[in-house]
Amino acid sequence: MGWLVWLWRLLTGTPQTTVATVAAHHGSTARLARGLSRRPRRRWRLVPLRYQRPENRTEPRLVTQLPYRFARRSADLRHWNDLSQDGQLRRLEQLGLPVLSGPDDIACWLSLSAGELAWLTGRFWEGRAAPRVAASHYRYRWLQKRRGGRRLIEAPKPRLKRVQQQILAEILGRIPPHAAAQGFVTGRSIVTNAQPHVGQAVLLKLDLENFYPSVSYGRVTAIFRSLGYSREAAIWLARLVTTAVPAGFWEKGRPSNLAEARYLRRHLPQGAPTSPALANLSAFVLDLRLAGLARSFNARYTRYADDLTFSGDEVFQRSLAAFLPLVRQIVAQERFRLHPQKTCVQRAGQRQQVTGIVVNSKLNVRRDAYDRLKAILKNCIQYGPTSQNRERHPEFASHLRGRIAFVASLNSERGAKLRALFEQIDWTR
Repeated sequence: MGWLVWLWRLLTGTPQTTVATVAAHHGSTARLARGLSRRPRRRWRLVPLRYQRPENRTEPRLVTQLPYRFARRSADLRHWNDLSQDGQLRRLEQLGLPVLSGPDDIACWLSLSAGELAWLTGRFWEGRAAPRVAASHYRYRWLQKRRGGRRLIEAPKPRLKRVQQQILAEILGRIPPHAAAQGFVTGRSIVTNAQPHVGQAVLLKLDLENFYPSVSYGRVTAIFRSLGYSREAAIWLARLVTTAVPAGFWEKGRPSNLAEARYLRRHLPQGAPTSPALANLSAFVLDLRLAGLARSFNARYTRYADDLTFSGDEVFQRSLAAFLPLVRQIVAQERFRLHPQKTCVQRAGQRQQVTGIVVNSKLNVRRDAYDRLKAILKNCIQYGPTSQNRERHPEFASHLRGRIAFVASLNSERGAKLRALFEQIDWTR
């Protein structure tokens, strides 16, 4: 600016101090105008929770003799790693869980031989998955999603299913999930998931993408470790409840997209009896942080499986622009992912529904669902129940009673009307 000031003085004769003041004022005004035009929004960043290793953490104990069957050699190949001595016996007793330190204890608890246990866990397989589909302990089938895409159902075969049911009944079923988790928990349902959101000004619904495949084998092992089991016991238990899809299952020898590539590594199988409980436990910290975030915004939070629901008043509605990025940060830090096409905001002037239940002013059934069931009952009266059993339910009467009972639990008046129609059906036709 020096030569401009000199030129201004030469042409106008203005003193240097005045020119400098005018120039400084002009520059500050321009900078202020540019700042007001931009006005960048402040972005809040959350500090991720970091895992702190316990101070009393012990390294694997090296022994010269085989400590138990299927123990692993150390790096020098002259010793054996004994991973069965770092369990927390007091914690297991406090939680009322069976005390298991290694494969021999687990095999005895499950009434199996050590060889059967190793066979069920894939101990003899070279890779992480079965070499062939026929050798796998799971049956696979695809289910088409309502909004496009497909979901892989991995149902365990009877022998492994019995083992998983015992793990669920005697270990996982005794560990309570977070209070916000409403799915697959005794005493909780889609009704308890919808109840906290009745009569709110705004409803925010999000969806976790590929919820079950996102829970890895390492995370499941960490869950069993947190319960008090030794590293060796946690590894064997985690292998009993996780799986990897054989490469031969895929049409071209590999998954068709990145989302399905998650099935190649060990993960929670959707279809195993232990998976819902483990999924809830894996999302415990996620629920803890999202519930705390919701409280700080005076909002409410529940989760049913992979469906996240938040609700609140008008103040919360105006804060969604700041709230939603924080939710995304927490979900990413907890190693989950939000479905990019399933973010939904429903305000009081719209029909608000949570897990299929209308929550605008009270819990209620959707009008179209009620009308559809009412039409089925009327057609059963007029044409006979066989003509309406299009999905071939073996116990069609029990199926209709269950649907009527669900409507009655939400709206007794509508339930009474449907029950009256049901009593008029001639089941001999």
